[in-house]
Amino acid sequence: MPIRIEDIEAARKRIGPYIKTTPMGESRSSSERLNTETLLKLENQQLTGSFKVRGSFNKMLCLSKDELNKGIVASSAGNHAQGVAHAATTLGAKARVVMPETSPLVKVMATQRYGAEVILKGRIYDESYAYARELEAEHGYTFVHPYEDPLIIAGQGTLGLEIMEQLPDVDSVVIPIGGGGLISGVATAVKALRPSCKIYGVVSSASPGMQQMFDGGPVEPPSPALTIADGISVKKPSKVMYDDYISKLVDDIIDVTDEEIAESIVFFLERAKTVVEGSGAVVMAAAEKAGWNLGKKCCLVLSGGNIDLNLISKVIERGMSKRGRLIRLTVIVPDRPGTMMKLTNAIAEKGANILDVKHDRVRQGVKLSETAIEFLLEIRSEQHAAELQDAFRALGGRI
Repeated sequence: MPIRIEDIEAARKRIGPYIKTTPMGESRSSSERLNTETLLKLENQQLTGSFKVRGSFNKMLCLSKDELNKGIVASSAGNHAQGVAHAATTLGAKARVVMPETSPLVKVMATQRYGAEVILKGRIYDESYAYARELEAEHGYTFVHPYEDPLIIAGQGTLGLEIMEQLPDVDSVVIPIGGGGLISGVATAVKALRPSCKIYGVVSSASPGMQQMFDGGPVEPPSPALTIADGISVKKPSKVMYDDYISKLVDDIIDVTDEEIAESIVFFLERAKTVVEGSGAVVMAAAEKAGWNLGKKCCLVLSGGNIDLNLISKVIERGMSKRGRLIRLTVIVPDRPGTMMKLTNAIAEKGANILDVKHDRVRQGVKLSETAIEFLLEIRSEQHAAELQDAFRALGGRI
């Protein structure tokens, strides 16, 4: 049976002492980009770095002492792991969390720091989930599901109550979808208090099953490729979540690519001054892409900020490249003194910034008297890149 707003209100009283009420930040840059007043629900500032701790606390605070003493087991791509670990440790229970072998190191280490035992098993979340269920059956642990649990959904729904208090006249809310617990809980709260508010969901194009189910088409196997939106990478969409919540409460769902997500991560870093992981940054990518009716006031839910620092430089390069702000430009030139100085002078005259440079004298197609020089350049636009290429050609270089 689907939860009601009364369940969410009860959850808020229960978990209040254990979580933060996260801020609702105004974002002029986001508003200009989406052509409507846009506010950011900064759940990336929540304890453990994501909304997941809400549901974890609500679930475990409702367990009996015996259920806690048996030990907790869960499966997670990262954020649920940290929420479960923190809640279990706070309440004096031992937690074991099964995570995919491909989980970002930052999420694995954080889960361990919160006191849980991490077991890396499976290439994708669904395989980790199956193994966690095996451990539950074998050892009698208490399993904490990441989304198919009314207490988990009610806990996540407390975020929706905060949105309605901070922005009572909100016209639309954009929310990431992985398993569906967050959007189900938030939509339940928001629609109960403001039925006219639109609820829009976002999935990764690497695992678009919930969108395919929403659109009424066949649910196809997801791409085997990894995605920077690992937190919402679920192989098989939950029919329970779809039937009980998403089909009834969500107005539309679209998918976004890793390139679009990367660009949004860079946008939030550069313009909103906030760190958002891929599974949270999807909301900006979707709101810009979908052409939705966002109304006069839109809320973007930034669901988490647990991004691997080793990934950030790659994401920044990809995102800035998509925006015409970064380019890798290779030029083949005569291998003689003074050539590099001419090239760097040309770059300086055109107002570009050199971030990296590499020589390659054995590159295929390069003559013995030549060298290939690869520049990583910070630029203003695609037109700026074309001007640089023309300048290199004027110096006798081959692009």
